[in-house]
Amino acid sequence: MGAFLSLPLLAVPSLGSVGGCLASCCGAYACSAICSACGKCGNSIATRIAYALLFLVNSIISWVMLTPWAIKKLEHLAFDYLPVNCFGAQCYGFVAVHRINFALGIFHLILALVLIGVNDSRHPRAAIQNGYWGPKIIAWLGLIVLTFLIPEGFFIVWGNYFAMIGAFLFLLLGLILLVDLAHSWAETCLERIEYNDSPTWRFILIGSTLGMYIGSLILTILMYVFFGGKDCSTNLVWITLNIIMVIIVSCISVHPTVQYFNSQAGLAQSAMVAIYCTYLTMSAVSMEPDDKHCNPLLRARGTRTASIVLGAIITMLTIAYTTTRAATQGVALGQTNTNGYSHIVDGEQMLPSRKQMRQEALRAAVESGSLPPSALDDDSDDEDGYGGRNDDERTGTQYPYTWFHIIFLLATAWVATLLTMQVESDDQGDFVPVGRTYAASWVKVVSAWVCYALYVWTLIAPALFPDRFS
Repeated sequence: MGAFLSLPLLAVPSLGSVGGCLASCCGAYACSAICSACGKCGNSIATRIAYALLFLVNSIISWVMLTPWAIKKLEHLAFDYLPVNCFGAQCYGFVAVHRINFALGIFHLILALVLIGVNDSRHPRAAIQNGYWGPKIIAWLGLIVLTFLIPEGFFIVWGNYFAMIGAFLFLLLGLILLVDLAHSWAETCLERIEYNDSPTWRFILIGSTLGMYIGSLILTILMYVFFGGKDCSTNLVWITLNIIMVIIVSCISVHPTVQYFNSQAGLAQSAMVAIYCTYLTMSAVSMEPDDKHCNPLLRARGTRTASIVLGAIITMLTIAYTTTRAATQGVALGQTNTNGYSHIVDGEQMLPSRKQMRQEALRAAVESGSLPPSALDDDSDDEDGYGGRNDDERTGTQYPYTWFHIIFLLATAWVATLLTMQVESDDQGDFVPVGRTYAASWVKVVSAWVCYALYVWTLIAPALFPDRFS
């Protein structure tokens, strides 16, 4: 955060060091202010917002490193004696992007290791997760500086192999969590309808299912109209395959055999998977280059720089939000809940059962005369520990801290890979478009196909292995 503020000061080295220190202090103060201002929404939520903003700023800085201005500054700081070559071509921007994201990745890896075994905010190491923002911002900036001391050969290998593996894992985990979210959403609605006979939840379930199917149909029609020209055979194949897969998964979800082994499977889950995969397909065709005249959005745009900047910021915001949500849903990926608390579902928090049991036990002891009435006051005073009365993790963390940082580590690999994918030379300008390559389009389309496959597997697995799902 502070580094982004200090980038303009690189032009004057003497001011850069002073400005960098001031900017880092401002960044740390900003994170602390966020945590204080968001205290009323829960200590854990404020912490996640702060980490998401740090990730967003780091991603924007990485993107700025691809601009000609930043590349010239890197050459100047290297005194033009340390040329960085990637397979014979200069690539200051490529290496700089991987340096910055590698630094944030190491930052989250260290936190993941330090926070192993932390189960509630009363643990001494819990303050590292939720506080000490000043030292953490300084540590992040220090890691960025240290990465520029590592030879570029390391990052060429890292970017072309290890970062791609991390990006693949991040995308795969995101798809798994999406499928889990679809099942969780439908099961939640069905439980509310079954136990409360709520017409409101019945309307929500039916309305959301129809709405997502209608949305998928509208997006498909738009893709055929704007991106399905006669010379755009690849786009036509992608769009057609997507609508065929929507029909297939919808039919499988209501098949009698699937319903017999999983009565809660249905069109609600299929609708969510359909709208998400249709969005991925539309994102793929709308972000591909226009060398075959198949992307009218590029020809119809107004100011090129403004559209690229807006697109990049929206992309980074989406990744930051997705990462934060994925990092708090460890149960879907085998993380166990052993602390007697409930995970956050769409921002709603359930009261921890252990806390209720403790209060009831104290109240019963006071009523029987075993404890003085002041014991209830002492228990209330205990809430004023770290995080104060807004601390929602005293009886158990709302999400696994270590898993949270591992997801962010993989997300840095995805951002670095997305930014450094090859961009066509005729599409270059002051700012490099984010994800506007055939490689990025193929990644999105294949991700949609994998998502369909994962969802179908969750439907047929109980029928294939009934003993394991009984």
